[in-house]
Amino acid sequence: MRHFTLASLAATALTLGLLTATPSMAQTPAPATGGKMAPGAKMAPAEKMAPAPKAELLDINSASSDQLDALPGIGKAYSAKIIAGRPYKGKDDLVNKDILPQKTYDGIKDKIIAKQKS
Repeated sequence: MRHFTLASLAATALTLGLLTATPSMAQTPAPATGGKMAPGAKMAPAEKMAPAPKAELLDINSASSDQLDALPGIGKAYSAKIIAGRPYKGKDDLVNKDILPQKTYDGIKDKIIAKQKS
């Protein structure tokens, strides 16, 4: 009888262990290996995954006062100074010629360009 009780206890523990482990394993997402995708999922074409083109850079040698005012940290006073200091050989001339402080320039340097007339 002792063998029967020990065997049935072990079988019960094993069964309960499997029953509790099965639902958690069933909800674990499968690892993405081998490039397999879920049914019905479509992969985007390569051209759609390319980075978006950069926004048009504002030319500080030809921009209007209103266009310059729209830049972050640039108001009417700075836009007037930028226009008065034209032409610029490079956008960093805004700092080199003391038109803008470095901090203000750092905020707009990725949005501007100094195009040269040909």
